[in-house]
Amino acid sequence: MSTAHQEGPAVDGSPVKDRTVVVTGAARGVGAALAHALARKGARLALLDHDEAALEATAAALPGAPLALRVDVTDGAALCDAAGVFRRRLGPPSVVVANAGIAEGGPFTECDPATWQRVIDVNLTGSAKTARAFLPDLLQTEGYHLQIASLASIGAAPMMSAYCASKAGVEAFTHTLRAEVAHRGVAVGIAYLSWTDTDMIHDADRYPALRELRAHMPPPLGRVHPTEAVAARLARAVEQRRTAVYIPAWLRVLQMGRAAIPPLVLRRTRHVLPRLEAEEPIDATGLLGAGGRADNTAAARRRRLR
Repeated sequence: MSTAHQEGPAVDGSPVKDRTVVVTGAARGVGAALAHALARKGARLALLDHDEAALEATAAALPGAPLALRVDVTDGAALCDAAGVFRRRLGPPSVVVANAGIAEGGPFTECDPATWQRVIDVNLTGSAKTARAFLPDLLQTEGYHLQIASLASIGAAPMMSAYCASKAGVEAFTHTLRAEVAHRGVAVGIAYLSWTDTDMIHDADRYPALRELRAHMPPPLGRVHPTEAVAARLARAVEQRRTAVYIPAWLRVLQMGRAAIPPLVLRRTRHVLPRLEAEEPIDATGLLGAGGRADNTAAARRRRLR
């Protein structure tokens, strides 16, 4: 993601102008880019991430004095505390974007069980805990909850078992939550993102097996999309309270034909993986990108405090 953002004047007619908007995983990547896009629309930003230094840097680059708090989304009590702070200082949120996520690559049998579980905890359980903490506010404001999902929610890929399982899980959770709260005025949406130009993807591309598996995806499935363009689409989805947003838009076609994806993936990988395994052992990557490194640092901090 480019570190340079051109902040123009707030959009006077935007539905989010002067509304409190919560974004988790806001320190970098899609979350930071979305914070910039929403700031341009005049939102009062409430930002969460467990990487305090990166979060503060993101907040400092935004107009409007956003409120940023260090919170691990797997800590339900801390999320509820953060919701109380935002409510008192900014007003009850009208929008919550559950964006926080991490990933690990590599064969399932080679992945460290604790790391595999951590991906599930952050991406799936953390999303549910985010919804639980902020739903009282969204019920009050008749607001909008947007869950960031993935192409992996539609079609699973090898070497990403925890990530794919977690994103399939958040899709099911989102559909369930939407059905439960629609009659109470709360809209719940889901965003299906394809490969996005973040440091997580750059880190994954350092591993030959992951890089080549993506290269063997049928075009244009393997294309990487600019983070700012993705964030702009997400910001419009927030304004429109979209039930589903596909980025890029042609992912909707995959949604309609998703039953055909697993056989296609199997056919391709059963020829590619033997060659890759013959060339060199395929190991687990550990958590990917700067977000993954920050998560490892936070885990080490938690262990020291025990």
